[in-house]
Amino acid sequence: MSANASQITSEHTLYAEPVLTIGGFTATNSFLNSLLVIFIVAIFALFFKSKIKPVPRGLQNGVEAAIESLLDVFDSVTGSREKTLKFFPIIFSFFVFILLNNWLGLLPGVGSIGQIVSEHGEKIFVPLFRGGTADLNTTLALASIGLAASHIFGVIFVGWWRYLNKFINLKALAEIPGKIFKEPTVLIINPIKFFVGLLEIISEIAKLASLSFRLFGNVFAGEVLLASMSAILAFGLPIPFMFLEILVGLIQALIFSMLILTYLTVMTAAEEH
Repeated sequence: MSANASQITSEHTLYAEPVLTIGGFTATNSFLNSLLVIFIVAIFALFFKSKIKPVPRGLQNGVEAAIESLLDVFDSVTGSREKTLKFFPIIFSFFVFILLNNWLGLLPGVGSIGQIVSEHGEKIFVPLFRGGTADLNTTLALASIGLAASHIFGVIFVGWWRYLNKFINLKALAEIPGKIFKEPTVLIINPIKFFVGLLEIISEIAKLASLSFRLFGNVFAGEVLLASMSAILAFGLPIPFMFLEILVGLIQALIFSMLILTYLTVMTAAEEH
């Protein structure tokens, strides 16, 4: 969309726009939004810690009920409360960070407060804040951290040798000479097992792309949808779509977190399971 006399243009780009440079570091609007989320979480955590009582009341009661509900949901994936408690801190961190980033992008002022820069003789409006998850760099970083955590936990839980054989099944190849006379089928089955392990490596790369692009695509599409509705009619029309995006933001945060939890559960299970 464009403004009249001064011809100031504004558009939703696929990339996050730079808004601040400190030394050699360039901060984008989505990066500032992510820092704001971290600040909000830190302030709330410090405030909540000072208010914790042996007998929960008020806010503490609500938070504990929400966490207990999430633990029950996570149990349905891990199948064990013990595993859930081990994974809960990292999964809950993903959920809160993504949810707040999704929702902060919908607040008044986010996307409408910014600065005007000149580029190729054209004046362009650049918002100061933009939903962090509307930046592919952010979602790619989150997906990378989640998958790296699944591999680290996998090595810790099942041991490095058994974990290695999930991807490069040297054990299957080593069994062939000892079983070839008793079970001739190992000449077919074990090479297949080895090949399947190599496919698992490809699937890990696919997970990275799937996680990052799914979250980014849904949040970015929501931004474009709201901007389009506001361009048609700024008063009233965007409101139903904002409620829709609130729901989408919650669902996307939950889906991303549950997928990471699923990967953690699968990677920490023994091969025969």
